Amino acid sequence: MTTVSLTEFRSHASGMLSRVENGETIVVVRHGKPIAEVSPIRSTDAAEPSWKRPALRLSTKGAALSTAILAEREYENVS
Repeated sequence: MTTVSLTEFRSHASGMLSRVENGETIVVVRHGKPIAEVSPIRSTDAAEPSWKRPALRLSTKGAALSTAILAEREYENVS
C-alpha cells in the first residue's frame, strides 16, 4: 500500500491508476489525513449490474413454493 498526497495524485493520476490496475492500493492524503483509498476491483462479477445476473431460484420439497405462499396467505386472512 502506497500513501501519496492529493497534489501528487492529481499530478500523476494516469501513472497512479496504472499502478492500481497492476494490483497496488494507493491511499490519498490531504493535510496528513487519509481521504481516499484507490484499489483494484476485486472481481469481474461485481462489474456486472445485479439485474443482469441470474436470479435465485427458491423451492421447497413437495408442493410448489407459490402454493405454500398462497396457503400461508389464506391462513393469515382467516385468523
